[in-house]
Amino acid sequence: MCFRKRNGYRPPDNSNANIYTGPIQAERESPMARSERPSGRARRPAAQRPNPCCFCWCCCCSCSWKEDENRARRKSQDTKLETIPNCEACTKPTVDEMRQWAQCFDKLMKSPAGRNVFREFLRTEYSEENMLFWLACEELKKEMNTSAIEEKARLIYEDYISILSPKEVSLDSRVREVINRKMQEPTPHTFEDAQLQIYTLMHRDSYPRFLNSSIYKNLLQSGSRSSSES
Repeated sequence: MCFRKRNGYRPPDNSNANIYTGPIQAERESPMARSERPSGRARRPAAQRPNPCCFCWCCCCSCSWKEDENRARRKSQDTKLETIPNCEACTKPTVDEMRQWAQCFDKLMKSPAGRNVFREFLRTEYSEENMLFWLACEELKKEMNTSAIEEKARLIYEDYISILSPKEVSLDSRVREVINRKMQEPTPHTFEDAQLQIYTLMHRDSYPRFLNSSIYKNLLQSGSRSSSES
C-alpha cells in the first residue's frame, strides 16, 4: 500500500515518484505582495533575524538559528510520538545491575533503568534525540496495524529524519536514501538501518563518556552506600 500523504506534504511528481521528501515549508509571501497591502495601523517592526546558512542546518557561525535550536533542545523530550514517556517505568536497579552497565552497552540498553540514566546523561550533552529516536523505532517494531504503522513512521520521519526538525539525528546519505524509498510503503522495520547507525553512534561516542560521568559515578556510589547501610 502506498504511503498516503497528509496535510503539509507535497504531492509526488512523476520524476521523483520513489523519493519521500517529508514536510515542506509554507511558501513565503514576496516583498512585492507585501508592499501592495493596504496600509492599516502601523505595525511594530519585526525583529531582524538572518537567514540560516545556505549550506547546512547545523547553526554554523553566529547564525541566530542557534537560539531556536537551544530552545528546542531544552524541550527535547517533547515529541509528537506521545507513546514515549519522559521516563520509562522501571524498578530501582541494584548495585550489581548498575555495575553490569559498565560491562556492556547492550546490558545498559536492555535495562529500562539503564536507559533512563543514560538518557539523562544524553540530555546534558544535548543529544537526547538519539535515545528518543531509538525508542521510537522500538515502538514502531511492535505495531501491527497498517494505518498505525504509516502514522508512526510519518511522525518518526518528521521528528528525527527531516532536516527541518530541531531533533534531527545524524545519519549518512546512504541511510537517508534507504529511508526515503521505504517511506513509500512503511513497515515496522522502515528505520532499521538508521536505528542501528544511531545505536552504534551512542555506543562509540556517548557510552564511554557516560561511564566516566558524575551521573553514573554518583548513582553507583549512592547505591553502594545504601547497600552497605542495609
